[in-house]
Amino acid sequence: MSVIEVVWMVAKILIVFAVLLLAMAYLTLVERRFVAWFQWRVGPNRVGPLGLIQPIADGVKLLFKQELIPAKADKFVYFLAPAITLIAAFAIISVIPITEHFYIADVNVAILLVLAISSLGTYGIILAGWSSGSKYPLVSGLRACAQMISYELALGFAVIGVVLMAGTFSLHEIVLGQERIWYFIPQILGFVVFLIAGVAETNRAPFDMPECENELVAGYHTEYSAMKFAMFYLGEYVAIINVGMLATVLFLGGWHGPAIFGAGLVGLANLFWFLLKTCAVIFFFIWLRATLPRFRYDQLMRFGWMVLLPLALLNIIITAGIKAFIQ
Repeated sequence: MSVIEVVWMVAKILIVFAVLLLAMAYLTLVERRFVAWFQWRVGPNRVGPLGLIQPIADGVKLLFKQELIPAKADKFVYFLAPAITLIAAFAIISVIPITEHFYIADVNVAILLVLAISSLGTYGIILAGWSSGSKYPLVSGLRACAQMISYELALGFAVIGVVLMAGTFSLHEIVLGQERIWYFIPQILGFVVFLIAGVAETNRAPFDMPECENELVAGYHTEYSAMKFAMFYLGEYVAIINVGMLATVLFLGGWHGPAIFGAGLVGLANLFWFLLKTCAVIFFFIWLRATLPRFRYDQLMRFGWMVLLPLALLNIIITAGIKAFIQ
């Protein structure tokens, strides 16, 4: 690689991660305002005009809060756990194509890489629960482990239908294959399974059993404070953005959309459609949180194994049969 290519690569990394951090911060504000409107409350509106500086105030507060470490905690693992969760969440975006010509890396096995890295994030939660030296985080970690294993199967099988249609593991090539028809139309069953499993994978309501406050205080991060707690918080919201972008890339045509700008602004139009679709998926996550009550744990596990997994397998069989019949 030439010096210019290296500089451009570093610049893209900095741009993407800076924008992702900003988006994560203001996603917390957007969610709190939307949930407040759903529940006929006001929501955060005191810090800055319309509450726009609230995420900055929250970040400053967490930065200067006192660090409290449990006496019985395994110190090394206790500090390592939030770092694993955050790094795994941020690493996924490195292979997601935002527009046709703007992405950090185009890997020919990008889907496998995404599934592997997302599984790695589970270790952060498990280690946090175990290393805290407290029974509530430990139970939360075990719950998170069982839940993520269960729903990762359904999520992975839902993606296989897209792979069969596109004939590639490259996310960039998958988007290019949706120029005429978005995959959520022939893969509507896989799309529904992917969305539901994505909600469960990010521990969001109504699948937030690892953080069930009426049973487990705050779950795996009960004993975490200050910036270590903020790292778990960051990781969760970045994971939501990741699922939104993956749903857009795999099922909603990525950057494809009607031409709304001039021919010289194709890249801007592509970015607009990608962000709009991603925001729509994220709004779906917020809508679910404000609408549905939490599942019981046995209901959650039964739904994953007895409903989502068979539906995902059925989608693979139907897709493979259609592909074989057409060819």
